[in-house]
Amino acid sequence: MNAMTDNLHIGQDEKTSPRITSAPVREGRRSLLKYAGLAGIIFLAGCESVVPRGGERPTRPTPTPPPVTGELPQDQKHHRIALLVPLSGKNAGVGQSLANATTIALLDTKAQNIRMTSYDTAKGITAAARKAVADGNKLIIGPLLSDNVVATANIARPAGVPILSFSNDAGVAGNNVFLLGHIPSQSINRVVSYAKSKGMNRFAALVPNGVYGQRASSTLLRSVKNVGGTVVSIQNFNRDSQSVEAATKKLSQNGDFDAVLLADNGTMAIKAAPYIRQNASGSAKILGTDLWNTSSKLAGSPSMRGAWFASVSDTLYRQYANKYRSRYGRAPFRLSSLGYDSVLLTVKVAQNWKVGTPFPINQLTDSGGFIGLDGVFRFRRNGISERALEVQEIRNGSFSVVDPAPKGF
Repeated sequence: MNAMTDNLHIGQDEKTSPRITSAPVREGRRSLLKYAGLAGIIFLAGCESVVPRGGERPTRPTPTPPPVTGELPQDQKHHRIALLVPLSGKNAGVGQSLANATTIALLDTKAQNIRMTSYDTAKGITAAARKAVADGNKLIIGPLLSDNVVATANIARPAGVPILSFSNDAGVAGNNVFLLGHIPSQSINRVVSYAKSKGMNRFAALVPNGVYGQRASSTLLRSVKNVGGTVVSIQNFNRDSQSVEAATKKLSQNGDFDAVLLADNGTMAIKAAPYIRQNASGSAKILGTDLWNTSSKLAGSPSMRGAWFASVSDTLYRQYANKYRSRYGRAPFRLSSLGYDSVLLTVKVAQNWKVGTPFPINQLTDSGGFIGLDGVFRFRRNGISERALEVQEIRNGSFSVVDPAPKGF
């Protein structure tokens, strides 16, 4: 295989831990039992990985697969799955973390009928996508960036190859493109709904200039309207202290508010919160998005204490992260959970998928959804993933769940 195809994973090559299934979620007690079972299996899988930090676990002798040359060898026993991620260049870190996550998932599930090949999108997305389709892959997992999703879809769609992308840009979903990425609007809807349930009716927002800020503003307006509240002010800012300070001074021009959405990452939230307290409101509840879930510094910021944000649960992720560190000697990127879950989903579908036939797309839109490291999720008909989110509160040095994620849909 040429340089574009960087890694080949055959699910049966190594044996490690008990099988994890991404079973469809039904209702009530059944959903809860499946969720608890997945947690237990991942925990046990982590316990089996007793290796030195950074070391590779020993494997049992297995037959050597056929040598890989310019194209994939003929294979009548495995489903061919392409993984399109950046394995070089500026995004190589997150790309490799996603690839490592898929490897762990293949080992954990003991997948016997899946063959996954990695293609480096940093060397050219069009060439990578064409190679993936030409090699006979029936499903593409990835790519990461929304522009790359569009380019890949233009090649994959005519060939009837669906895409499970890591992007969270809803604009590229649909027509056989499914997004595993966490959609920002869903975290805004969740935290606004929770705030309204706690008696908050008047909302304000600080949003950054740019596409993300525009979408956050639109989402807030719709969300507050849906819950019967009022938006009193939305102020834009550039990502510098002077602009943030000026924006906070305008927040209360139309009257007081009960809660203010700070729609940016944790670093900007830490910078902006003191200005909110000084210039706009000393008591309004500060709300955030799932971008805060990756910022450990938030818990150490006095001005952020008491703030709420909605995100996926970290319960199963923490167990996975420990296993990842044991195998690779470093922490995973938070986004890598999407790589793990993409394999769980594929393994589930592969149980009733005949090798050599097209991927059964209709199974992706099971209304009951699926369970993964990031909790319960399902795909809508438009290709966008819907996730069950929890609400967390920032406390002195820690995060605390104040409203757990639903166990099913």
